[in-house]
Amino acid sequence: MYIAPVVLRRHFTSPRYYKHFVQLVQIIITCLQFEITDDEIERVREDMIEWVKDYESIYYQHDPTRVSACPVTIHALLHIADSIKSAGPVWCYWAFPMERYCGQLQPAIKSRRFPYASLDRHVTETAQLSQIRVIYGVSAELSLSPPRGQIPGSFSIPECVYSAYLSRTFKLLTHFDELDNTVILLPPKSPLPPQEHLRSIAASLATRYHVNITAANSCLKVCNIEVWGRARRVDSSEGDTFRASGLGSRRDDTRDASFVRYEMLVDKNAHRPRQKAEYEPKTFYGQLQLIYVVRIPLTALRHIREVSQAPITLILAGIRCCNVDEASSASFAPLDIHIYTTMGQFDVIDITSVQSLVGRLKAPGDDREWAIIDRSGSLARAVFDVEEDE
Repeated sequence: MYIAPVVLRRHFTSPRYYKHFVQLVQIIITCLQFEITDDEIERVREDMIEWVKDYESIYYQHDPTRVSACPVTIHALLHIADSIKSAGPVWCYWAFPMERYCGQLQPAIKSRRFPYASLDRHVTETAQLSQIRVIYGVSAELSLSPPRGQIPGSFSIPECVYSAYLSRTFKLLTHFDELDNTVILLPPKSPLPPQEHLRSIAASLATRYHVNITAANSCLKVCNIEVWGRARRVDSSEGDTFRASGLGSRRDDTRDASFVRYEMLVDKNAHRPRQKAEYEPKTFYGQLQLIYVVRIPLTALRHIREVSQAPITLILAGIRCCNVDEASSASFAPLDIHIYTTMGQFDVIDITSVQSLVGRLKAPGDDREWAIIDRSGSLARAVFDVEEDE
């Protein structure tokens, strides 16, 4: 569903086959959404009817000798909208969690004579424990798994949560505002301070604290800067682990976990210095190259005009931006697939601006083209809450 649109592009003798396939992928992506509205269900119904009609025209061609091209699964597509309308989004009842749940039920059968009574009791008691966890907040106490200890050599700070001020005017909000320590830095860690990109780090401080670059450089001279190689989001039990490409090594047979999607506020009037700044959220893709921990001592706070009773620790991400080719990506727009051929500038941003990992696939037919595959969906999107200046 994500790889085939890239791999099959330009491989059909007639473009109508490829377009017809991509239409099916678009419909399936809509069906797999975490939330789906009544209007979207009706659109799925209409699009699926149109797709099946086109299928009959392209493959069956209304020829009885080609009836083998019309299996019952093609007709079943016409009932998907009704199923979603009746039972909800497909993730509620698709096979993957159901198969896992069946695997959990089998050990619950303790009686050969009364197997269903054993199952009923297991399901009831499991549901009761789940409600107790939610109502009284005792998930850790009722967990049968041993608690996870801190990873040796890791580092985190309570201030680094996925809700951070990008400036004094705009606040970055996500679905995880109530959590602390949502970022944990993992080994490797460089034994030496950074020798390059110091200007980019200073520019990040200048933007963050609204000071000029001279003041940011003065602050940076007395800061302690560490370089890390990995970061993990712990907003769930299986949070993304980002790997910095500039530190550590990676085997050729492992996936590249350094390409990420990040979101920032961009001034629409940046090319008009006399115009008032007008910010809008924009999505970027790039390669995470280094992770910096910047410790600002109390003596340096005056340079950035910050008032604090304690030293400040920042976790920053050094990212090389991908120059997305909008023209080549236009045909993939509904699929959240983006084509790039070159890398752009190096930026240092707050680690909380990084939203998720993305996949990367070599586009066939052109050695320079790479396809970025973003499967994160709407739940990993940042929400920007604009606060008016006084």
